[in-house]
Amino acid sequence: MARTENPAIIHIPDELFETAESRHFEGELSLAELAAGPDTYRFDGPVSWAVDVTNTGEALLVMGQASARALTGCARCLEDVPYDLEGDIEGYFLAAGDRIEAPEDLEGDEFEVLSESHAIDLVPLVEQALLLELPLVPLCDDDCRGLCPRCGANLNEGPCQCDDGPVGEDNPFAVLKDFKFDA
Repeated sequence: MARTENPAIIHIPDELFETAESRHFEGELSLAELAAGPDTYRFDGPVSWAVDVTNTGEALLVMGQASARALTGCARCLEDVPYDLEGDIEGYFLAAGDRIEAPEDLEGDEFEVLSESHAIDLVPLVEQALLLELPLVPLCDDDCRGLCPRCGANLNEGPCQCDDGPVGEDNPFAVLKDFKFDA
């Protein structure tokens, strides 16, 4: 097992350029936030990662896990929601040389070319692993009642003080009440 001096960079030792050699690496890195569509996830601590790098004869295969705790706003009530994330890290790096040929069964976006410094930046791989674990719509609870469309009160905390009468003219959506939609 090796720890890296830069928590997001793995420097590949010469031994790993021998076919069937493998080495384990682990560490932590800081990610401030991760955007997924309209949602932004903030990390309240470091992202832990552990990977095994194996020489397959054609390339270096990077496989492992990333885990973190992230916070984002609920899509209905906007309260912070924590998510414990654990994703699979996967990467395939062709060794740089005079002639780089990708295996026939791989598309161009399924591999990277190892840098001349023989370093692998894990940040993109960790981000991809965590992105795949994020919910499509973050909710604090499946039964979240959201916010009152009139006063903005969090309906999960109890009923608001609005009456059930028609929407007042002070509501920004009141102009749409007589809008004719073409069917």
